[in-house]
Amino acid sequence: QVRLVESGGGSVQSGGSLRLSCEVSGYTMKTPSDCMAWYRQTPAQKREEREWLAVLESDGSITYASSVKGRFTVSQDNAKNTLYLLMNSMKPEDTAIYYCAADLWNCPVATSTEVNYWGQGTQVTVSS
Repeated sequence: QVRLVESGGGSVQSGGSLRLSCEVSGYTMKTPSDCMAWYRQTPAQKREEREWLAVLESDGSITYASSVKGRFTVSQDNAKNTLYLLMNSMKPEDTAIYYCAADLWNCPVATSTEVNYWGQGTQVTVSS
């Protein structure tokens, strides 16, 4: 059974930083087609409109969306089975619920309808 548990969300002022964690159990990236990703959803968006932010592939390569490239950094700690999203230089438009995802149908980029496993999400609020 795959389980993804996000944590680390909260409130931060514009320009600040947060680090999100995603504790993973029951899933391991074993083949070249396996990957994990971070998405986010604003209140105005439906589940199927979640924004793809970044993906970590099984070979260690990482791809970022243009909206977060240079500000967000994905990393992993294999010993802790945890995926991280470090967010720097945050903006009010980064306010959203952030989700960890595993077993995407397409790597590196997949729409939110092409994901097999989701975490419960963690709220991030950036004030100006």
